Amino acid sequence: MNKDIATPVRTKEILKKYGFAFKKSLGQNFLIDPNILRNIVSHAGLSEKTGVIEIGPGIGALTEHIARSAGKVVAFEIDGRLLPVLEDTLSPYDNVTIIHQDILETNLAIVMTEHFADYEDVVVVANLPYYVTTPIIMKFLLGKVPVSGMVIMMQKEVADRITALPGTKAYGSLSIAIQYYMDAEVAMIVPKTVFMPQPNVESAVLHLTRKETAPAQVIDEDFLFEVSRGSFVQRRKTILNNLQSSLPDGKAKKELILNAFERIGMDPGRRGETLTIEEFAKLSNALYDDFFVPKKKRQN
Repeated sequence: MNKDIATPVRTKEILKKYGFAFKKSLGQNFLIDPNILRNIVSHAGLSEKTGVIEIGPGIGALTEHIARSAGKVVAFEIDGRLLPVLEDTLSPYDNVTIIHQDILETNLAIVMTEHFADYEDVVVVANLPYYVTTPIIMKFLLGKVPVSGMVIMMQKEVADRITALPGTKAYGSLSIAIQYYMDAEVAMIVPKTVFMPQPNVESAVLHLTRKETAPAQVIDEDFLFEVSRGSFVQRRKTILNNLQSSLPDGKAKKELILNAFERIGMDPGRRGETLTIEEFAKLSNALYDDFFVPKKKRQN
């Protein structure tokens, strides 16, 4: 087996060879502990029948561990300076494709068709740039990209928010948006010392598994998330007050909001953090006819 990239000595050698300097703006923190990488890959349950999408491969530390277990890896790297590095470090692995592109600008439907048509299972495994963690996850979920799960490194605080339960301080619209589609659990906590350079925050690996059925039936998913976001505008305020501020003409249509609460038998004096996803679904369905605005109309 090839010598691991993810050791402090080898990482420093590679960085020196290519004169590479970290860009803080790209959230570059490279993993330098092979045990952590093996653990991440083990949570993904990879086999030769699995296709993997990776985001931000860096110098290929995690990529090579994925490549040893998966059938195919497609890794998206935004930093052009890393392309020759990856070509070098990953040369032993013929099942890796590097795409020089911002994942947020990528048409993932085309990627799935072009690269994973022969794979029965596709997952995301990545040490995500922390400053774009949420937009990346939501791109996959809202875009209905057919990945069965994600094993992703992120800021621990964000992982705590994603996995939070109703009634807790961390619970909010992000918890609802992701838990609507995925079962979420923190797989492991990762110390700062296994990164180069060391980040200022604690990290965690989150394991997301796609739900076979949605936890609730909603008329419109975008509107569900709009209502849930609006309910947390000011956490200390009641849902009624928050929705009056966040819904179109909410203050003028207070009676319509109150009527919606009455129809579903919900107390408008509750706070957003006390509602389950199922309750938010009921509320968004009740508000839909009076407050839903199609995207086309919003843009005019």
